[in-house]
Amino acid sequence: MKNVLKTTVLLAALTGLLVIIGDYFGGTGGMIIAFLFAVVLNFGSYWYSDKIVLKMYRAKEVSPAEAPNLHRIVDGLVMKAGIPKPKVYIVQSGMPNAFATGRDPKHAAVAATTGILELLSYEEMEGVLAHELAHVKNRDTLISAIAATLAGVVTMLAHWAQWAAIFGGFGGRDDDGNGGIVGLIAMAIVAPIAATLIQLAISRSREFAADEEGARISRKPWALADALEKLEYGNSHYRARVSDVQAKESSAHMFIVNPLKGGAVQSLFRTHPVTDERVKRLRAMKF
Repeated sequence: MKNVLKTTVLLAALTGLLVIIGDYFGGTGGMIIAFLFAVVLNFGSYWYSDKIVLKMYRAKEVSPAEAPNLHRIVDGLVMKAGIPKPKVYIVQSGMPNAFATGRDPKHAAVAATTGILELLSYEEMEGVLAHELAHVKNRDTLISAIAATLAGVVTMLAHWAQWAAIFGGFGGRDDDGNGGIVGLIAMAIVAPIAATLIQLAISRSREFAADEEGARISRKPWALADALEKLEYGNSHYRARVSDVQAKESSAHMFIVNPLKGGAVQSLFRTHPVTDERVKRLRAMKF
């Protein structure tokens, strides 16, 4: 129920944002066009946000013959979790990470990068995939995928505003004294912050909950703790190859650990709990 409310609030916020921007650039006509666009986007976000994210990372669905260990782990975990088996994908990237997506347990997918498959042991991968299946079971995946889609749209609007400011605006309502170039510059600055705040709408507490639920599914909290330590180190020292798929800021919150590097500002707006605290809680769990 909580995720349904979050989804509704996010979709309403997107609609409001687009209507305001439509009014800024095109008055009443712009508002109507923006509202119709928002309706289409809201529908698409609900039904296709998972496909958008998988396509964004060029994820390839793999069969049991192509990835036997990965499927063997998922098969064992879904039986323990009592959920349908999700589709299994691999992302060609040396970045060690994983994520889950889908609007509900019947329409879910789990994805692992080639980097994480090379880095972790079999039991550590069990811990990671149990965490991701906990997101599926708790229906966190819908809100995560929608948030990624919305953050991407907001970032796109920021880029439009930047170019509009450079070339003197779109025309729109500049003559009405509604801010002109100053308004465009303000939008270009505020929109990326708004994209980050959309990600922060995904509470950090959901990661703690997924850690705990995943540990209960696998019954190996130590395996997830070991995996998180390796992933934290691996992502901080990751050097991208030319062929690697790169993490996008709009969907960074979907991964099991933050795939992006950053300083104090990014830490302030971090979408994941501190890894040390996650590991500490997992190592304190007893079965």
